[in-house]
Amino acid sequence: MDLNSKLMELKDDYVRLQNDLEKRESLNQDIDPLHRQLAEIEEQIASVRSEINKQSKN
Repeated sequence: MDLNSKLMELKDDYVRLQNDLEKRESLNQDIDPLHRQLAEIEEQIASVRSEINKQSKN
């Protein structure tokens, strides 16, 4: 999978998790695991963007 595809997939996952978080929050359910997953995806997105930037400079 190329980096741009991976980035799009991560963004889709992020949006899906945000929607899940909002639903759980409205039902007063535990949202801590989703916060952790969102943070992990944010780190992965930053990493992939960094790799894309490195490739575009070469």
